[in-house]
Amino acid sequence: MITVRNVSKSFSSQVLFEDASLQINDGDRFALVGPNGAGKSTLFKMMLRAEEADDGEIQFKKGVVVGYLPQENAPVSERTVVEETLDGVEDFDGRIEAEGKAILMGLGFKLTDFSRKVNTLSGGWSMRAAMAKLLLKKPDLLLLDEPTNHLDLDSLLWLEDYLAGYQGAIFVISHDRDFINKICRAIVSLQDRTLRVYHGDYENFLAQRRSEKEKIYSAWRLQQEEIAQMEDFIARNRARVSTASRVQSMIKRLDKLERIELVQEVKTVKMRFPQPNRTGTKVLELKSVDKTYHVEGHEPIRVYENFDFTLQRGQKMAFLGHNGAGKSTLLKLLAGVIEPDSGERVLGLNVKTGYFSQHREGMLDPRKTVLQEAMDNDRLNPELMVRTVLGTFLFPGDNVYKKTEVLSGGEKSRLMLVKLLLDPPNVILMDEPTTHLDMPSVEALIAALKEFEGTLCFISHDIYFINALADAAVHIEQGKTTVYPGNYDYFRYRQEQLAREAAGVKKKTVSAPAAAPSQDWEEKKRQEAETRKKGRRAETLKKEIAYSRRTVEGLAAKMSAPEIYSDYVQVKELGDKIAALEAKIAAYSEELKKIESGEKAGQPGA
Repeated sequence: MITVRNVSKSFSSQVLFEDASLQINDGDRFALVGPNGAGKSTLFKMMLRAEEADDGEIQFKKGVVVGYLPQENAPVSERTVVEETLDGVEDFDGRIEAEGKAILMGLGFKLTDFSRKVNTLSGGWSMRAAMAKLLLKKPDLLLLDEPTNHLDLDSLLWLEDYLAGYQGAIFVISHDRDFINKICRAIVSLQDRTLRVYHGDYENFLAQRRSEKEKIYSAWRLQQEEIAQMEDFIARNRARVSTASRVQSMIKRLDKLERIELVQEVKTVKMRFPQPNRTGTKVLELKSVDKTYHVEGHEPIRVYENFDFTLQRGQKMAFLGHNGAGKSTLLKLLAGVIEPDSGERVLGLNVKTGYFSQHREGMLDPRKTVLQEAMDNDRLNPELMVRTVLGTFLFPGDNVYKKTEVLSGGEKSRLMLVKLLLDPPNVILMDEPTTHLDMPSVEALIAALKEFEGTLCFISHDIYFINALADAAVHIEQGKTTVYPGNYDYFRYRQEQLAREAAGVKKKTVSAPAAAPSQDWEEKKRQEAETRKKGRRAETLKKEIAYSRRTVEGLAAKMSAPEIYSDYVQVKELGDKIAALEAKIAAYSEELKKIESGEKAGQPGA
């Protein structure tokens, strides 16, 4: 379908691609991953002919139709949402219109939104309209640049289902690993200025990359030892006539040796929330709260009526619910960002809240620099300390003088996290914190929030993020909340269980004890995780055994070389290395045997 052949691309002194190649065929589902700034969006632009490659070529199969969704800044028009969605569709009929409306509703639009002009929508909703228009056209290849950034959880789940049944090829840039695992069959890694394909899910990609790095490091270490021995031999024997020919031979070998280079690690965010002052047991409370929104031209939207909610110290809660259910409203009420129409918000002892909004532009002053915004709090932090923290969040040197209005989405998210760190709260309230963050930054945020001993409430469409952090899922529906003691997977498990019970279907699994409803589920997830862990370990062991055997063969061949016979020291060193590797092979083989025998024992009928 599309062939990227030996492509090179540079901007000034920055080399993005060097002799990079990739083949995309009918039905392929690839996720393009790599650090921010590596060139992912540039590759898409070259495939769309919006950027020219410096060298190489990109060939398209005749007649292939490519559809593209940019990361931000969808085109706006004065057409209505429905008119924009149907614009450019050939062979228009009632069926197509119905399909377009179904896609819009799947992406979160209500019937009352269909007649709204696109240029009156927010940036996020105009991106959803652009996505609906693209999906309705059904191109042969979908190029999607961060398609989940502007979606809530419900519309994300709908998109996953839709793309799972999509007939064309999909090539997506995404930092949402759960989305990648559900949609894609292979990972295309932009690394070392080239493209490499890893078949399988994201976890398999990480395991393969770790194995590759370990092998490269092992080979590099062996080569460094070999180089050191050769250089030592040359230094000791350069002046001897009897060894002059061997010295010259070794100098030539050293000159011709292809040096192994270690992979340069990409700089990542380093994050740690200071441990907060201890609060009382009851952190925050909403009592008899009413909240209604009045929108011109619409009926009043009543979100909460006589609503009560209590937040306890140390809880980590994920707010779940349909679009418009009131998740963001609840978070803002807890944060004190908006006031209730009636009722009260009661703060517990020593409570200090920190709010992270999904609308980054509303929380940052576009006239201020990064440094000014970071220093804008009541703590009077020293500038040197602030600049140090900014540096760990990838704002080094003069980057701190950039105006916030020119920052990318990811940079704005990182700056808002810096502001939280520099004026640390003991109750953190976050609305879509992972939007625009790359995967290493998301992992760093998860690790920091896991260690945070305060209280956390958050909204996220990133299922991996929710599962990693939440110890309770708060389902919001029609102004009421239901708390589930677990993460997102447990919430879905209970929802399905309740649906079966409501339908009168006999349960397929034994019910968990009433006192511990998550026990069966937790055990099931633990066993599944253990099986996956053993599988990854088995693959690693197999690769390490094969690599060690090849290394032993290479060392044995070197040991048998005539010039080595008389060098007792080198013969002994080579013999010791072979013995160590053989011991390693034996240990790894025994471990692999135990894993495989355990798997067989666990199989039905075994």
